[in-house]
Amino acid sequence: METMQTDHHATPRRANACQKVLIVDDDPELCNLLEESFAACQDFKVEVAETARACIEACVEDSDYDLVILDVLLPDMDGREACKVMRRNGFQAPVVLLTGETSSSDEILGLDAGANDYVTKPFRFPILLARVRALLRQNAHSADAVVSLGPYRFKPAEKLLIQRNGTKIRLTTKETLILKFLHRATANLASRDVLLREVWGYNPDVSTHTVETHIYRLRQKIEPDPANAAFLKTVSGGYRLAL
Repeated sequence: METMQTDHHATPRRANACQKVLIVDDDPELCNLLEESFAACQDFKVEVAETARACIEACVEDSDYDLVILDVLLPDMDGREACKVMRRNGFQAPVVLLTGETSSSDEILGLDAGANDYVTKPFRFPILLARVRALLRQNAHSADAVVSLGPYRFKPAEKLLIQRNGTKIRLTTKETLILKFLHRATANLASRDVLLREVWGYNPDVSTHTVETHIYRLRQKIEPDPANAAFLKTVSGGYRLAL
């Protein structure tokens, strides 16, 4: 059964940060095609689940997915019901429903269940990719955005990092801006001069020493061993996040 059409002439635009996507479908051929297509974009990390139950467990227990692509017709539960359960359990990232149904009432049911978008099979991957990118951009700028940063969940609007055990680390405004920019930057890397320009602006009274001081203080909060940083690393001329 053909559920996705490929476009070999389309070259996906490279995004600035790797996004973690969960694909939930019991069609192995479609899952393989989606995995390969997202992998070709080089800015997505993809995982696959075959059942609604596996999806719910993954999203509730390890809620660092940036987006979920969820089929409606799953062997153990309707995907719309699974979406409702995920939302009730606090999952906030965008959800895209896949379905073979084309009626507007079916789409309304999906959106009412908490989905952010609805894609009808068969579909062309570039169209799905464009919708995924749009949702990720919208979510990144929303007040309740939650971003996966290595061992942390990052809530920029609240200036918070949350560890896997639930411990909250409060950040200053500049620390939040540093993490936001490094997360967006290509390869999660930026020079001191770039951070100075992007976080502090063109202020002649601010030097790269200010950047180094803020990085030092940030490491005291987020690194188990600040003297041997494993997450916020120093590289030649700047810093990068090890995600």
